[in-house]
Amino acid sequence: MGQQEQVATSLAGTVGAEIDVSLAAVDAELARRYPGDPGTRQPVHTVYVPGDTFTSRTIRSWGDRALKALDEHAPDAASFAAVLGIPDELAAPVHDRVRAKLEREPVEDLRIDFEDGYGSRPDAEEDEAAARAARLVAEAYANGTAAPYMGIRMKCMEAAVRDRGIRTTDIFLTGLIRAGGLPDGLVLTLPKVTYPEQVTAFARLLEAFERTHGLPAGRLGFEIQIETSQSILAADGTAAVARMIDAARGRATGLHYGTFDYSACLGVSAAYQASDHPAADHAKAVMQVAAAGTGVRVCDGSTNVLPVGPTQRVHAAWRLHHGLTRRALTRAYYQGWDMHPGQLPTRYAAVYTFYREGLEQAAARLAAYAARTSGDVMDEPATAKALGGYLLRGIDCGALDTAEVARLTGLTRADLYAFAGPGRAGLTVAAP
Repeated sequence: MGQQEQVATSLAGTVGAEIDVSLAAVDAELARRYPGDPGTRQPVHTVYVPGDTFTSRTIRSWGDRALKALDEHAPDAASFAAVLGIPDELAAPVHDRVRAKLEREPVEDLRIDFEDGYGSRPDAEEDEAAARAARLVAEAYANGTAAPYMGIRMKCMEAAVRDRGIRTTDIFLTGLIRAGGLPDGLVLTLPKVTYPEQVTAFARLLEAFERTHGLPAGRLGFEIQIETSQSILAADGTAAVARMIDAARGRATGLHYGTFDYSACLGVSAAYQASDHPAADHAKAVMQVAAAGTGVRVCDGSTNVLPVGPTQRVHAAWRLHHGLTRRALTRAYYQGWDMHPGQLPTRYAAVYTFYREGLEQAAARLAAYAARTSGDVMDEPATAKALGGYLLRGIDCGALDTAEVARLTGLTRADLYAFAGPGRAGLTVAAP
């Protein structure tokens, strides 16, 4: 044993206490603005269905049509993998999981659309459609046929349609209350936000609804759809999207990029309006930085090239959609829009390949970090957080199984949540 070191200090004990007092407001602000990931499951996509076409069979119909497209245009694992360039060793596992997903849970997040996909209708007609949507959503959650997340996209807070958007929101939420209460998976989407004040106005609307029905404060959250240039860069040169998150008063749950409205706003020609356009990359990068640490999730846009028609055309559309989805995943956009049932096979194929091809390496790195053993990569706590989040996302969407992750890492699901960081520890979420 060596000589025991003598420990000496010079500062009075009051110095630390004084610093604590001086930073108390900053500590509180950090906790309020940057609570970290909420720890809930994030859907891999959002499906939009017009309010007048949504029925109790919509979700199952999307799954059946997606399976039919697979049977017609890529009837086995080898042909599906060949179309998309999936490695041979993953062809069967990915194909089997995609088919199982389409049979079990074809849609993870569904939005009944009362905005662009619905258009302008007589008030009585939209009133009835909103009430019908509430009844069908309530019934779906009651009988077990609902998607994990469901809700509506109302019209925006601009003057021309503001009253209509407020009324549709009120009718839909009131219908859910009367049918038994708000479901846990309820999601609301506010489109075409231009100024933070519009976000504040919608938050005020939800506050009023909560007070009316005696709901807990903050029970209702909503997504902000980023579709205008002003939502990225305000007239004063500030990043308006960051101010919008603050304007939501803790209610913002997501930022959804609107590919076509945003592109058109910037004057991008129709042929080049896509989620991989440089203008789109810039907008989403700003959204991502603004949302980091806030608990608000970023969602990519969509492609309007649909997999319909002869097989050759379907394959081309599949490759495009698959490539865009993979591109988004590598940029940490873990959610996107799907506009047609034929896009579901490639959505899940891209997501499942992304998680399965990285499973063994991610598991080995996290296991080594947990065991404090050295490997060919020296990981830090921030990387361990990313590794835990990666494995959890894979489990939640059905790409990975809890048992196989446990076998490779020696870690339980609770361990993964602990590594994934604030907001996740101790949370239990049922695996799909």
